[in-house]
Amino acid sequence: MSDFQLIAKTTYGLEDILAAEILKLGGRDIQTLNRAVRFTGDLGMIYKSNLCLRTALRILVPVTSFQVSDEESLYNEMKQIEWEKYLDVTDTLAIDTVLSTDLFNHSQFISQKAKDAIVDRFREREQNRPSVDLDRPTLRINLHIIDDVCDVSFDSSGDSLHKRGYRDQTNKAPLNEVLAAGLVLLSGWQKHRNLVDPMCGSGTILIEAAMIAANIPPGYYRTEFGFMLWKKYLAFDENLWNTIYDAVINRISSEPARIFGGELSHHVTRKAKENVKLARVEDLVNIKESDMLDFEPPEGGGVVILNPPYGERMDKDDIFELYKSIGHTFKKKYAGYDCWMITSNMEALKVVGLRPSRKIKVFNGPLECRFVKYEMYKGTKKLHKIRNADDAQDDE
Repeated sequence: MSDFQLIAKTTYGLEDILAAEILKLGGRDIQTLNRAVRFTGDLGMIYKSNLCLRTALRILVPVTSFQVSDEESLYNEMKQIEWEKYLDVTDTLAIDTVLSTDLFNHSQFISQKAKDAIVDRFREREQNRPSVDLDRPTLRINLHIIDDVCDVSFDSSGDSLHKRGYRDQTNKAPLNEVLAAGLVLLSGWQKHRNLVDPMCGSGTILIEAAMIAANIPPGYYRTEFGFMLWKKYLAFDENLWNTIYDAVINRISSEPARIFGGELSHHVTRKAKENVKLARVEDLVNIKESDMLDFEPPEGGGVVILNPPYGERMDKDDIFELYKSIGHTFKKKYAGYDCWMITSNMEALKVVGLRPSRKIKVFNGPLECRFVKYEMYKGTKKLHKIRNADDAQDDE
């Protein structure tokens, strides 16, 4: 079976975690990029990557690259590609464009121009043309223009891979599933230890941790991926897919895990419990209605992962008071825990009153954040003894 160059897209800060996932899955020639990882794999690797990678947003299959100078050159280059190798006139297409260039300003306009080139080629050759379907196309085409180079890829994922399919109920600011999984992996949590999210919202961090503990692949809940609609180039091999799927599903574990959450709002707690049921991990995750200040963590230490409000919709004094109380609660109740917290509010982070031993730059949607670690020692250890506390730096 032939090998292909593949690109897994991710969010900033998760590139190394994603590269480690790809290596474990069997990818080769792995190279970390900005918000992406390049690697080599066969058709089966395309299927496994979509099914199993927790920190990937999309799996792209590069097709060609060319230089562009203006809209006309883009049109001409796109029209020269032998699209009949990939599409029939009865098929559908969609084009997504990402711009990192001064040549063009509007990605939708470039997508339209590229679409015109493709359908004009079909019209001239076959007097008919594929149509556009933005929701469920036969082939989703990805254009990434960096400076004067346009990379053309096929998107094998379809919907973004963060759309696991288990989360029907969300609160106003749900954490992206890919980022949630990335935070759990960055924290170094192991399933024999306690994992606690005392401000769990819709439960995404807890669910992703449970999936990791039970070896549940993130694509388990989805009914379709983009590659399943491919007919010509890399046409969908249902037998190969079923073999890979069955092998992955057979590795799901029934071993217990220690995953606990708390949520102040009765309404949101109900949503979180419903999401846990939809993910079929209710035997692994325990959520109760509780204020973080009153939440009693299980004995034995472990890992806390917290995604508190960042303050966009709160008064400055209130957000500062909240962050002070978080720091106080960590000191009072979480001896023996590694307490991790993600926030975009760097001012509020300063009033937590603890010295982080690590800071990792990540993005929650468009918000630049820090994922910070506080090591809460048991016994007589003092905060100033936290290793590397005085020179904790951002991980770039």
